[in-house]
Amino acid sequence: MCLNMSFSPSAMHTVYAHLNRAKQQTQQTHLGNNAQADLRNPAAPMPTESTDALQRIPYAVPFRTAPGIAALGERFFTRLSPTPLPSPYLVSVAPAAAALLGWNTEALGDATQDPAFIETFVGNAVPDWADPLATVYSGHQFGVWAGQLGDGRAIRLAEAQMPDGPWEIQLKGAGLTPYSRMADGRAVLRSSIREYLCSEAMYALGVPTTRALSVIGSDAPVRRETIETSAVVTRLAPSFIRFGHFEHFAAREDHASLRQLADFVIDRFYPACRDAANPYQALLREVSLLTADMVAHWQAVGFCHGVMNTDNMSILGLTIDYGPFGFLDAFDANHICNHSDQQGRYAYSQQPQIAFWNLHCLAQALLPLWRETDGTGESGNAADTSAAEAAKEAAVEAAREALDPFRDRYAAAFFRHYRAKLGLRSEHDQDEALMTNLFRALHANRVDYTLFWRNLAQVGSQDGSQDAPVRDLFLDRAAWDAWAGEYRTRLQSEQSDDAARRVAMLQVNPKYVLRNHLAETAIRAAREKDFSEVNRLLAVLSKPFDEQPEANHYAALPPDWASGLEVSCSS
Repeated sequence: MCLNMSFSPSAMHTVYAHLNRAKQQTQQTHLGNNAQADLRNPAAPMPTESTDALQRIPYAVPFRTAPGIAALGERFFTRLSPTPLPSPYLVSVAPAAAALLGWNTEALGDATQDPAFIETFVGNAVPDWADPLATVYSGHQFGVWAGQLGDGRAIRLAEAQMPDGPWEIQLKGAGLTPYSRMADGRAVLRSSIREYLCSEAMYALGVPTTRALSVIGSDAPVRRETIETSAVVTRLAPSFIRFGHFEHFAAREDHASLRQLADFVIDRFYPACRDAANPYQALLREVSLLTADMVAHWQAVGFCHGVMNTDNMSILGLTIDYGPFGFLDAFDANHICNHSDQQGRYAYSQQPQIAFWNLHCLAQALLPLWRETDGTGESGNAADTSAAEAAKEAAVEAAREALDPFRDRYAAAFFRHYRAKLGLRSEHDQDEALMTNLFRALHANRVDYTLFWRNLAQVGSQDGSQDAPVRDLFLDRAAWDAWAGEYRTRLQSEQSDDAARRVAMLQVNPKYVLRNHLAETAIRAAREKDFSEVNRLLAVLSKPFDEQPEANHYAALPPDWASGLEVSCSS
């Protein structure tokens, strides 16, 4: 199911040809002018306030700040203030995320009572330690070069310096930026609650992810499919740098800025790459490996991102930009969680291959950093042209060498996760067949993914006397019986101890995930200014592997109305 990825040997050349054509098509209209005005969409209303236009307030926080990405210079961003929202109100604060910035439980309670907390993290005031800015990037959206994009509704407030490293503080939904294009710079309460809850839920599941500090709402109207209300979610990450940041400067043929960005990332987050013969090739390799780990973990927990554009891919291998995401309910290998994804490009089963495709785009962007760029071959001399072609081929081969480990790393992580989910302690040649047969049965019967894995821990290795909680999830009971026989044989081959295996399986198969209907229930209550369900759900999702018997209803099969829920790119 998830292992049959078509990694064609010619994929690198095919993607490069596509990217070069896309660049040529957009260069004259989009990249032909390097003037700063080119960064701004003349059709969109622009913020007119300077950074100092908003009130500067002396707001004490338990962290120090550093320039972070601001040290790179203004080719990479625009400084500007957030746009205020009227009558903001606190929806929720995540204690675990707040602890990253130095707020313990007691201090957080005091902090949230301070009006300056809401004013700061909704963007109505700029604290004296902040340096708000929006960054520019480009990217591929649904496989098509989209040209320049950027932080269209996210404003980096500051970078906190903590003992475990930097944490960028970003306000999503904070108003227009030079990169908003035709949008309004806002986020709605619905999408902000979803991102907030899922960020923290994914962290609790052990998946690499950005974090979410808070959601602050306002009754200011925002038009999407209907009129909704505004909100700002405060996001945290060591860095929000994306594949698209590199694509932006590569497409503009601004190799100096491209190198500056790569050096910044290497020095801050991948210092071991500096010692490699080719640090930029080493960077690509490390990003590839972390991306493989992340996507394998997505598949294991049944997470569908929904919009894996290159501008939504983190250079740190973090899950980023929670938009039209979803967790699997009934298992469908080809599940499409994003209603806007008409062709199923980002379906669950396609996520590993799409990640690999996106890494090829990153490789294309990084190529100038290790390819000869001295104009060799421009003279028309045959020898020079031949040398240039040889250099290009060598660069492509180096990129392929950096990307090739993705396949083995993904497969290793995939098998590691699923052996743990199955309670297997050892490796066996027949494990892939065992898993393939299982996925086929799950898919054919549309078995609830989370309940299956959680209940599987109760199955005994000797007989089927305890099979009912799992067996009853299958319409075709014979399909379960056939696979269960294979499974028991495998357990017996390693003399599995049922009690010990059960404990181990419950530690890796969550009881609670953020199903769409759970988020929707919390959102409906929040629209009525009842935020208790958001906070209850946050608390339950922060301990997804614990039994929490008082929260059993959060682990039940989805209600019938849940099948009618749709999420899309509109947020």
